[in-house]
Amino acid sequence: MVNEMIGPSNDLDINGVFSYSVPLTYRMNLSLGMNFGVDILNVDWSEGSYANPSDPILNNNLNNVTPIIGAGAYLYGDRWYAGISTPNFIKTETYDDDDELVIDKTTEFYLLGGYVFDISPDFKLKPSTLLKYVEGAPVTVDVSLNVLLQERFTAGLSYRFNDALSALLGFHISRSFFVGYAYDYSTTELNKYNDGSHEIMLKYTMPLFNTRAKSPRFF
Repeated sequence: MVNEMIGPSNDLDINGVFSYSVPLTYRMNLSLGMNFGVDILNVDWSEGSYANPSDPILNNNLNNVTPIIGAGAYLYGDRWYAGISTPNFIKTETYDDDDELVIDKTTEFYLLGGYVFDISPDFKLKPSTLLKYVEGAPVTVDVSLNVLLQERFTAGLSYRFNDALSALLGFHISRSFFVGYAYDYSTTELNKYNDGSHEIMLKYTMPLFNTRAKSPRFF
């Protein structure tokens, strides 16, 4: 469940995600997944102050419910992975009472891949990339480089072309617990208005699944 509130709008996504893994060879597997859900969008123009309160659009609140159907495929081995996905096949266009287009949600497609290099028994290197395509917008390209030290410490850098730079630090407290911190800094003129974003991560792997986990847990 993701609930996003921006200004007068409240966008709630409720999704169920399902996946199934198929062994293709001894060292290669294919995972197929789908997600089903609903998007609930409410826009209440009374929530805010406006330069022109008499603007007719402020009289047209929106209440829109649309389905969500997405899918993905993930092919991976012991040291590499590649995948493609879309979170929603359904393109949504929302109109107000005057049949004016006010919200256009276009389908997004993601392509990703990465590989783990064994530099030494205690030092591993993973370059990876992520491409995002949205109709009517430039292709977004992320490149990243992560390191794993002694299968316990993680550090990484990531760059989104013409957009942002981010860094990550993490530590496996135990076999089940991982804690991490990430910082994202905009390289566009938006950095005049914000100092970047901070993210704190805490991951717990249940013992039932931990017994099946392979080392290192790079992806």
